[in-house]
Amino acid sequence: MEIELLEKENTPENVIEHCKAVYKKAMEIAANFDNVDKDLIRKGAFLHDIGRSKTHGITHAIEGVKIARKYGYNEDVLKIIERHIGAGITEEESVKLGLPKKSYVPETLEEKIVAHADNLISGSEEVDIDFVIAKWKRNIEDSDDNIERLIKLDNELIKAFEE
Repeated sequence: MEIELLEKENTPENVIEHCKAVYKKAMEIAANFDNVDKDLIRKGAFLHDIGRSKTHGITHAIEGVKIARKYGYNEDVLKIIERHIGAGITEEESVKLGLPKKSYVPETLEEKIVAHADNLISGSEEVDIDFVIAKWKRNIEDSDDNIERLIKLDNELIKAFEE
């Protein structure tokens, strides 16, 4: 159903492929946890970038929430869409970025899993944490706080389960 919705909203094909790859990675991460809502992760992973049907800027998360709300998705799904950018955006950062002033940092396990799965997919290819850190150092001004949050997410969701 979510794929059909992406298509209905004229989401670019490469973004749909990205969402499928994020879904696959999110399910891989979710397998580490017993107490996770996999249906919620599925919906959030497939819809996290639906706002890219309107814009490729940072406001795609805000646009995505508007679209998903229109189709009756609940707050849990909307929060995944809203909070999936990077390792989250603090209230202070949101002001600098021209977003409505509030915290966009993922809070629930499901929000964290989708956000981090998104970090670990570039296009539709899986990448490692070092690739993401290098990219953020190139593209984000004063990226240290963002990278610190990224590493914390990676430690919580992935490193804790590696032998």
